[in-house]
Amino acid sequence: MKFQVLNIYGSLLLLLLIAACERIAEKRQIITEKIQYDVPVVSDDPRLDWWINNIEGSKREPFLKRIMEAAEKGDVMAYDYFGEPLTPEEVAAQGSDTIYLTLTRNYEPFEEYDTMLVRSITYRDISKIRFLEEWTWDPITMQIEKKVVGLGPVLLGEMDGVLYNQLLFWVYFDDRYPQK
Repeated sequence: MKFQVLNIYGSLLLLLLIAACERIAEKRQIITEKIQYDVPVVSDDPRLDWWINNIEGSKREPFLKRIMEAAEKGDVMAYDYFGEPLTPEEVAAQGSDTIYLTLTRNYEPFEEYDTMLVRSITYRDISKIRFLEEWTWDPITMQIEKKVVGLGPVLLGEMDGVLYNQLLFWVYFDDRYPQK
């Protein structure tokens, strides 16, 4: 008899809990289905606290290394900026940067000459992570939830003295992406 009463109370409590969770989920509203932004993971200002625009090196390096290795080995599907799939070979090829330059000799007759610089890019060159997220919130409690739907490693590049962010590839965690 006592067991039946406990079973009934337990079942009622479970039903109330499920109903409460459904009501909580109903109160959540979408702020944005897509928001993209870059987060620095390596600080360039030594005057800032260590955690500002920075992930501590012993955590950052395995994190970035795993992202690069997973994409290069094909453990995860990588996509280019336009949402086209990249093969592991194409991802690995992104690890090389070739620059053609015309330079001037620093002695007379100061003639120009062409040269090619080949630079290998590794996980240590990644300075930012680009996030694609979905944000929801509860307007009553103002609690915000962020769902990461994709991320991509970003390098800081330079061309003609102008710095730019170079996305290497995207990795998505949501079946709705990539969107074309």
